Amino acid sequence: MDIYRHRPLALLAPTLLLAAAACSPAGHGTTVAVPTPDAKTAPVCRNLDRVLPRKVDGLTRHDPEPRSVYTAGWGPAIILRCGIVRPPKMVDPKVALGQDPDAMGGGVNGVDWLMEKESDGSWRFTTSERRAYVQVTLPKKLSGPDDSAQVLMDLAPAVKKAVPEGLASMRH
Repeated sequence: MDIYRHRPLALLAPTLLLAAAACSPAGHGTTVAVPTPDAKTAPVCRNLDRVLPRKVDGLTRHDPEPRSVYTAGWGPAIILRCGIVRPPKMVDPKVALGQDPDAMGGGVNGVDWLMEKESDGSWRFTTSERRAYVQVTLPKKLSGPDDSAQVLMDLAPAVKKAVPEGLASMRH
């Protein structure tokens, strides 16, 4: 059972989104692992790619290599991957109970996110309660809560339009 799905997510104010930290830069020759979504998820991700904004947080879209409808990038380092496998923390009881200091759930403009702090201090955001897992990683320079919130606010309309609410594939 996916207990994360059954726990209501409190909407977090942008100031509680925490800092997004370092990740590899996107675009301009940077390589990003391309997800391999299943047959039900792939069309959802292709639809998302069609409606993604040209700009996120004022940065122009520059997709990473290899080019794929399952990945997108903005500026030098904002990365989006659609059709990833379910993150282990998505079903961790400690996260659901708010007892994991490195992960929490929250919502921005009608899209729920799992926010995870990585061992290197970086952060990644993964949609929850959607029919595809969409993951966003941000660069260290977007470390302020207003910056990370703006990225998620800019992506929310596309996610809501292209990725229906529901359960994503349970593969992991």
